[in-house]
Formats: sequence, C-alpha cells, structure tokens
Amino acid sequence: MCPVKQVIATSPLERLLRRDRAVTLSALLAASLLAWAYILSGAGMDMSSMEMNAMPEMAMPRPWTPSYFALMLAMWAIMMLAMMLPSAVPMVLLFTTIERRRNHAPPYAATAIFAVAYGVVWSGFSVVVTLLQWMLDRLALLSSALATTNGLIAGAILIAAGVYQLTPLKQACLRGCRSPLEFISRHWNSGPFGIGLRHGIYCVGCCWMMLLLLFVGGIMNLIWVAVIATSILVEKVAPRGPWLGYGVGAALIAWGVWTLHDYATTP
Repeated sequence: MCPVKQVIATSPLERLLRRDRAVTLSALLAASLLAWAYILSGAGMDMSSMEMNAMPEMAMPRPWTPSYFALMLAMWAIMMLAMMLPSAVPMVLLFTTIERRRNHAPPYAATAIFAVAYGVVWSGFSVVVTLLQWMLDRLALLSSALATTNGLIAGAILIAAGVYQLTPLKQACLRGCRSPLEFISRHWNSGPFGIGLRHGIYCVGCCWMMLLLLFVGGIMNLIWVAVIATSILVEKVAPRGPWLGYGVGAALIAWGVWTLHDYATTP
C-alpha cells in the first residue's frame, strides 16, 4: 500500500493541484489583506468625518455629491471584500481543484471568472447599503462614526438580525456556504460565472442582516467591523458554526430588546 500512496502523492496531477491551490490561496489572501489595509488606513473616512470627531458641535453634514457617493460606494465594496472573501476561500479552492481535474488545464481563468462573479453580487449589495447610508445621513440619523443615533432603529436592526439568524432561509443559505462540494456539484452546469453569482447570492442571503449591524456599532468602528467579520467566518467554516449563529441570534434579540427598552424609558 505504501508504494501506491507514494505514487499517488507525487503524481504530476497532484503536484499541479497543490500548485493551483497555493497560487489561488495566495491571490485570495493578497486581495483580502489589501482590502483590510485600505480599511485600516481610513481611506473611506473623508475629512469632514474626521472634523466631526474633533469638533462635533461645529460639524456640518457633507453634501452627497456624485464623487462622494462614489467614495462611499468604493468604501462599502472594499469592506465587503475584506469581510467576506476569507469565508469564501474553501469554495474557491475546491472550484479550482475540480476545474483542474476536469479540464487538465490551468484553472486560473475560470477561477478568476468565478471570483469576479462573486464580487459582482457583493458590489450590488454595496450599492444598496450606500443608498441606505445616504438616506440615514439625509435624515440626520448617523453619527460621525456612521452609526445610527436613533435607538428605535438600532433596536429594530438588532432584533431583526437576531430573528433572521434563526429562520429557515438563513439556515438554507448557510448550508450552501458551508458545503462547497454539494454546492458546486449542484450548480456546475451554470459555468464559472453562474456558480460565482449563485455563491454570492447565497452568501448575501446568509449574511446581509449581520452586515446591517454595521449601522448599529458604526461603519468606521474597526473593532466592530472585525467582530462581525470574525463571527461570519466562524459561522461558515467552524465545525459547530451553525450553533454559534443560534447563540449570536439570541444575544442580538436580547440586546435589541434592551436597546428598545432604554429608548422607551429615556426622557
């Protein structure tokens, strides 16, 4: 048995598969690190936000010009890349491996198409949350850290996010994200772009309410961003990730009820 194992382990195909996975993983890690570096550098925080932190009593809302909207959209899109790409690594690596085995050719073009399609879905989500940010800002309901200043809205988001964690739709989307082999085998005929789109849709369906929590803790609160990203990652890849999701859901509901109670009893 040992000689057979050695032949299999050192076959040209296995060496190619290991190289493909290494190249793909390196590219994904580089993209994720660059996105986090952008966030940590504060590139999405404009000068008016910094001035509001320093002199809140003198702060004036910044007008939403097309260039400012584009800046906020870019910030959201890159933040989604930083937060969601790590949890997509198992799916992308498996896709790369299957693509090599099927075609016996470098899988990088197909993997890139898959990744682009995945990014397209999250770019669409970024447009939606940018519009939501614009609406809240126009109603003067955002702080300088881009967190809602209205306890009723914050409590409602917390409770809605907690309840969604417990719904069948959430669990169905989470299963799609946690079972790469089953997902790819089911949707393989869609092609790289179609599979990437479907995976992106499943990920949005799994995580969209958790991401709206950014409006509770603050989009500019990097610790809060990291906490949400870590929770999403663990829920998708850890052996008992779904149970974490249930616990998070219960905690969010309790937090939301407390927030609403505090809002109702505050003069």
